[in-house]
Amino acid sequence: MTSSTAADRGTLLILNGPNLNLLGTREPEIYGSTSLSDVERLATAAAAAAGFNTTCLQSNHEGVLLDAIHAARGTAVGIIINAGAYTHTSVALADAIAGVELPAVEVHISNVHQREEFRHHSFLSAVCQSVIVGAGIYGYELAVSYLDKTLD
Repeated sequence: MTSSTAADRGTLLILNGPNLNLLGTREPEIYGSTSLSDVERLATAAAAAAGFNTTCLQSNHEGVLLDAIHAARGTAVGIIINAGAYTHTSVALADAIAGVELPAVEVHISNVHQREEFRHHSFLSAVCQSVIVGAGIYGYELAVSYLDKTLD
């Protein structure tokens, strides 16, 4: 887990799910050649410019993501989540997001609606305030911008 310090508008939890640790090398024709570290730097810089701290976490384990969401209840002001394949399978992540009552933005690097049919359904969309798909890694910046405009 990485953290940054900026002005004190609070902390944004930036979560990345399974296989996102392989960004930059996994299917670059879909996900691009930017690494997860680069994505985290981009999101952290955007958050810092808006006065937010960040906590970044990537895990291939659903329970770790659940624990991070639960812990955010008292420590974060918003969540940005790219749950990867868990988007399409995890009622538990949706329940956790709903349960912590924090504004959340769902992000997908690729346009999931142009991909396989099973990727068209998200369990998270119904509990997130915004969904950003197909904007590449800049979706994370857009998510920060959305939270910047809606939090206060």
